[in-house]
Amino acid sequence: MGAATRGKNATSTARPGGRTALVRRAVLAATEDALIAHGFAGIELPAVADAAKVGKTTVYRRWGSPQALVSDLLDDMAARSVDATRTGDLIADLSANAQLVVKTLNDPRTGRLFSALIAASTHDADTKRALADFYRTRVSVWAAAVTDAVERGDLPSDTDADEVIRHLSAPLYYQFMTTTTPLVTADADRAVRATAVAARAGIFGGGG
Repeated sequence: MGAATRGKNATSTARPGGRTALVRRAVLAATEDALIAHGFAGIELPAVADAAKVGKTTVYRRWGSPQALVSDLLDDMAARSVDATRTGDLIADLSANAQLVVKTLNDPRTGRLFSALIAASTHDADTKRALADFYRTRVSVWAAAVTDAVERGDLPSDTDADEVIRHLSAPLYYQFMTTTTPLVTADADRAVRATAVAARAGIFGGGG
């Protein structure tokens, strides 16, 4: 369920191009900077507009609130996130996902960004919904590798692929949010082994 992106200049193909896309990219980058530096409470539309070097009326007209800015930022992050690894080997695919989560959360910038987003989601309903949508999208992308394993006969036929991916990421996020110790490869490997054992035992099936 990792969320490393394909580069700051990448944009969703569903979004408009030209100046509109450049304005959006600048505003979302300024929103991201504000979140990292000050948290959700530090997102002020005039300051975001100034940092993005766009008109304040543009920001108010298109977004209108900090919640809308964060929602669009998460939508953009989901669209630019790295695609799932589908090698044909369950352990390899789960490992790629877990290592991406570790890389994302350990990164000084993205780690602070996710900390701010998760913190904001605990007291702002709109941010919570936006963050849930983001993770739902990322889980769905990575669940394809689990579905591949089911189709190969490597996992029980009633395996809930989304639940497998959520279970894989959960201990990594828990450690990230509740300790000051950076995640390491061993943490990812442990999550992979535990998830694979549980999945093969049918824990994520209809009767699990």
